[in-house]
Amino acid sequence: MNSPSAIAFAAMAFAREVHKKQVRKYTGNPYADHLAEVAGIVATVTDAFTSEDAQIVIATAWLHDCIEDQDVKPDLLWQQFGHKVGLGVQALSDLEEGNRATRKRLSRERLALAPDWIQTIKCADLISNTSSIVMHDPKFAETYLQEKRDLLAVMTKADRRIWNLAVKQVSEH
Repeated sequence: MNSPSAIAFAAMAFAREVHKKQVRKYTGNPYADHLAEVAGIVATVTDAFTSEDAQIVIATAWLHDCIEDQDVKPDLLWQQFGHKVGLGVQALSDLEEGNRATRKRLSRERLALAPDWIQTIKCADLISNTSSIVMHDPKFAETYLQEKRDLLAVMTKADRRIWNLAVKQVSEH
């Protein structure tokens, strides 16, 4: 990439392309809306990073679901966006096996060890997902909200501004 902002723009274009046929559960909106919201939330707290690292964080936010939802290979991300973005997306991808309780436990353990910027993206993802789940699937929301409370309890390195918003959101419901 020629400039720090080129990586975030390229990630946005890539994510919009690989998710172009995917829609949001419950609303039917283009899935790219969710990715844009997560990247936008993360972009509001990138003042803690260098310009180049901020763009890596934003790029990773755009790409955070492409391995999990679209079977994009990590090697492709490393090749196109660099090692740090590839590792970030892989760390954010829920690829664990087993029943729901086991998968969520393994995900918590993985994310508890993740660096601050990855935990911050996960908090932004949680913020973006929570309101539609609560609104459109109140029965499942009970399980989802408890899982997210448990997850937030171990994500001690996330940007406190975003983390506090996420905690408030899951606590209000």
